[in-house]
Amino acid sequence: MAQVTGAQVVARALKRQGVDAVFGVVGIPVVGIAVECQRAGIHYYGMRHEQAAAYAAQAYSYLTGRVGVALVVSGPGMTNAITALANAQLNCWPMLLLGGSSNLSLKARGDFQEAGQVLAAASWCKWAQQADRVDQVPRFVEAAVRAALYGRPGPAYLDLPGDVIDASVEDESLPMPPPLAPPPRTLADPDAVERALDALASAERPLVIVGKGAAWARAEAEVRAFIEQTGLPFIPAPMAKGMLPDDHPQNAIAARSYTLKNADLVLLLGSRLNWIMHFGLPPRFSPGVRVIQADIAAEEIGSNVPTEVALVGDLKAVAGQLVSALDVRPWRLGETPWLRTLEDEKARNRAAVEAMAADDSVPMNYYRVLREINDALPRDGVIVNEGSNAMDIGRVMLDNYLPRHRLDAGTFGTMGVGPGFAIAAQVAYPDRRVVAIEGDAGFGFDGMEVEVAARYRMPITFIVLNNNGIGQGVTDLDPERPVPPFALLPGARYERVMEAFGGLGFHAERPDELRDALARALAADRPSLINVVIDPRAQRKPQPFAWLTR
Repeated sequence: MAQVTGAQVVARALKRQGVDAVFGVVGIPVVGIAVECQRAGIHYYGMRHEQAAAYAAQAYSYLTGRVGVALVVSGPGMTNAITALANAQLNCWPMLLLGGSSNLSLKARGDFQEAGQVLAAASWCKWAQQADRVDQVPRFVEAAVRAALYGRPGPAYLDLPGDVIDASVEDESLPMPPPLAPPPRTLADPDAVERALDALASAERPLVIVGKGAAWARAEAEVRAFIEQTGLPFIPAPMAKGMLPDDHPQNAIAARSYTLKNADLVLLLGSRLNWIMHFGLPPRFSPGVRVIQADIAAEEIGSNVPTEVALVGDLKAVAGQLVSALDVRPWRLGETPWLRTLEDEKARNRAAVEAMAADDSVPMNYYRVLREINDALPRDGVIVNEGSNAMDIGRVMLDNYLPRHRLDAGTFGTMGVGPGFAIAAQVAYPDRRVVAIEGDAGFGFDGMEVEVAARYRMPITFIVLNNNGIGQGVTDLDPERPVPPFALLPGARYERVMEAFGGLGFHAERPDELRDALARALAADRPSLINVVIDPRAQRKPQPFAWLTR
């Protein structure tokens, strides 16, 4: 009878459940799993830090609709990935974390890197278990993938002790669950669909907010049909940009603050009224705003603001129901004062931004830099964006035209996600240009992942907006005074990190230098990094509200 090892069983079980990419950092006791994954035809990408590996796995899941997997070693290797589990949970993204652990035979004896890993993961996962025997592995892998993908998506954790990974069993005696079926697409109550259309027709100032839940559901065709048939203005949540092209005439993002504050009815399509949407409360929203809420999770209905109509179901299915209902009873928002006012507000805000984007002063401001980047990007480019001002202004200045082509710090506001996300995006979209626009502080968390891009010859362009600080910077450091808490080293040459690994490095201080660097970087067949000097005092244009409403 043929024998197979636990490592082989893990690889076979992953392959059977449709896993085609694993991101990891190998060591005791998981090296064999990575090798067997490659033998099984699964692509393995060796990362430099477990946190980045798990960020990559969750971004890959979101972009492809298949579960991405992170593989990490025991003890600190696994705990290094916990922040990424939290990020996946808060973003409602699926992923599977495989953590090696100490031998079961030495449990509670103080084995090498022995830790309560399942307990540590459980707070941040939909499913967390330890495999005690090799024959449990196929069933546990199927259960973990199902938990990650079905219902509201989220992370799952499978703990793999070293003696389970190394054990051998008879191949023929090993039960292997069938491949998991795609997640069911549940429908909303048909009566609720009719009531939603009635509510929209009764509103004077209606608005649609499109969230990344709709993007995960692959609902772009249905959402676009609904928006265009009704004539409703819409605002995309940050990672829902591109569900409809950013240059769509009904996009009200250029007048975001005004639109949110003055809408009398909001239809949420896979978007939550959390801090990103200011909880749906005054002063950012109108007092007593009416809410129609479409979400896959019933427990989300009525969060922070009472819901007038609840559409509980898969967003692709629910948006399809709304479109079908419109076919039976057509309705369209006419040319109203609401729409005319929105157009005026959009034009006013664009004029204010354009003045800053046209400023050729040196050192450059954010708007000038981001306009150059936006002008250089192809229409199908994938944008990864993190930092404070770099990301906040980037949401306004960087256009997306396709769904799931923007990744940023997300619901958890997690900094350091950029390099891992960019690597995942290049794996998911090998024929697209991936650009990671990073603040210098954000880049510092996981910047060494540029070596991974170089090792796998991924033509990612990393752009570091360098203002010498966190939020704001300094022009120099006074040796006679303490270093300011927000300060980073002035004049850092981040491009040389990329050059050290054989990639292309560029340093840009003026708009023409940036334009030339972008053209060369985006035409290259290997990774590049552009270090862009930003005015340390540069900030966003004046805002009617603080960035965070408490």
